[in-house]
Amino acid sequence: MATTSTRNGGKTGAADAAGGDGDEPGKGAAGGAGTPGGLTPLGWARWAWRILTSMRTALILLFLLALGAIPGSMLPQRVVSPDQVAQYYTENPALAPWLERFSLFDVYSSPWYAAIYLLLFVSLTGCVIPRALAHLRLMRARPPKTPRHLGRMPYSARFTTAAEPERVLEKGRSVFKRYRLERYGGSLSGETGYLREAGNVVFHIALLGLLVSLAAGYAFGYRGNMLVVEGDGFANTLTSYDSFYPGVAADQDELAPFSFTLDSFEAKFVQDGGFSGQAESFKGEMTYKDRPGAEERHHTLEVNEPLSVGGVQVYLLGHGYAPEFEVRDGEGEVVFDQPVPFLPRNEDPGQTSDGVVKVPDALPEGLGFEGVFLPTAQERTGEDGESELASVFPSPRDPAVTLTAYTGDLGMRQAQSVYQLDTSRMEELGASETLRPGDSWELPDGAGEITFKGYEDFATLQMTHNPGRLPALLFASLAVLGLLGTLFVRPRRAWVRASAGPDGRTVVEVAGLGKTESTADGQEFHRLATELRDRLREDPAADGPASSKE
Repeated sequence: MATTSTRNGGKTGAADAAGGDGDEPGKGAAGGAGTPGGLTPLGWARWAWRILTSMRTALILLFLLALGAIPGSMLPQRVVSPDQVAQYYTENPALAPWLERFSLFDVYSSPWYAAIYLLLFVSLTGCVIPRALAHLRLMRARPPKTPRHLGRMPYSARFTTAAEPERVLEKGRSVFKRYRLERYGGSLSGETGYLREAGNVVFHIALLGLLVSLAAGYAFGYRGNMLVVEGDGFANTLTSYDSFYPGVAADQDELAPFSFTLDSFEAKFVQDGGFSGQAESFKGEMTYKDRPGAEERHHTLEVNEPLSVGGVQVYLLGHGYAPEFEVRDGEGEVVFDQPVPFLPRNEDPGQTSDGVVKVPDALPEGLGFEGVFLPTAQERTGEDGESELASVFPSPRDPAVTLTAYTGDLGMRQAQSVYQLDTSRMEELGASETLRPGDSWELPDGAGEITFKGYEDFATLQMTHNPGRLPALLFASLAVLGLLGTLFVRPRRAWVRASAGPDGRTVVEVAGLGKTESTADGQEFHRLATELRDRLREDPAADGPASSKE
């Protein structure tokens, strides 16, 4: 029994694979189809649909979607941190309005980003669904007919055996058992590796499902921000949020009825070394109820360890300090006694914080204070050579406050930020000395007295309700599985033909065609051809000794 094998270029084999045993040659397509002189409105619509649903357009739109997300990661977003957006307006008064015109502070809610998202969804739908239906038909179709000239395939082997052709084909079925086989006359045609294209289709369908899940989460979900001082509580109602951003289809009257209390909060910073002053850990101890009257539970809130309750995730965004003040008015009555959150300055390593204290009930006139809180106050020399007070460490080693007092109309009848003081209708009383915990400042002209009692920690939190979160995770996992199938499954075809030779022996031809550039295909075809030859050699049904024919 003699075997000869060849490995030819894939172009000839692939072209020859189009023919089959007993098939008539196919007619070639006419080349260079002429372009119509003009298109009707329906023709233009079909042309636009073909362009939109092409894979090239989908890739361009996917690139544009990623490109459009870059400003969302570089600029503060109003839905995440409205305070940082306000700070950006203060620091860049000329540039910020232009960025606002292009919705760059609300990138993911902007019309242009939504347009890209919608076009990508339509493009993928029109591209993936027809492709999935075509692949479904292909999986149910029979393997292609055996080509006439198997010797032109990228891999081919030829040997003779004393076994009858029917016996050869029977053995071929057992050897190529992992292939889906179909018999055509005196030959077998087999195909395998359908999971490659199936993985490709699954990947694109999963990508489509991921887009739908993200859109559903945006439409039916909501997001809100709030600041909670240590020891205070929160109930999930609209009035409890500092800012609230519902989806276009979200039901604001059906918020999950949970509540929680921030029992304690601890912020740790690196004390020594080159990373001194950098955040080491943030940890908040919380007790919560998923509904009124329910059992109280405990949760430790940390970065990347959100509280999940009632379908809502509570994330820790930041940390700061709330100095506690007691204010007596000009008549000696205590009219204010509570901590006030001061917002940390951007890019200040010492976490110097700014805030205001509003006391509209003071007599004879309302009182307002603009303050600066320094966690670790220390005198240092500024750039102009003069001494100034600054915070040199973010942890409260030596907390201090400086205040500027005003008296008059605070403008409380108008909407205004709780972190800003409108002094347009107020008279400045003067500035205080540096106050440490327990220090008091008696205001000029008998306007009253303010005492710095100490401070509390606060945490800035974000509530996120996203009903598309779990479906998005499922589709993302399917996309990964589909991508793995696309990368590692090798589609290939193989053929076995058995015919009677002029000397009465059976001529066996084995050929293979891989659809990917992989050396493993040729190695597999050679192993299968050798296994078929060896099985026929050991088969008792093969009459006479093996012989070779050159």
